[in-house]
Amino acid sequence: MVNRMRHNRSQRGSTRSHHGLKGIALTKCPDCSATVKRHQVCSNCGKYRGKVVINLEKKTKKTKTTKTSKKSEKKTEAK
Repeated sequence: MVNRMRHNRSQRGSTRSHHGLKGIALTKCPDCSATVKRHQVCSNCGKYRGKVVINLEKKTKKTKTTKTSKKSEKKTEAK
């Protein structure tokens, strides 16, 4: 069976010209001027649109305490 409405090479190419991947839209954080993906919280300062969304100081303290507690547990198990 033959395809009646076949597209030639130029029509196929012009259709596929819109299928290309686009680059990531990056902006600068207005507070700390770090590069951030658009509509995302800044991973450097934890702010989104001028408001603190993630308290990074609290988060870093928490990760430090969990890491030290895991290390101390391993030391006690080894003894």
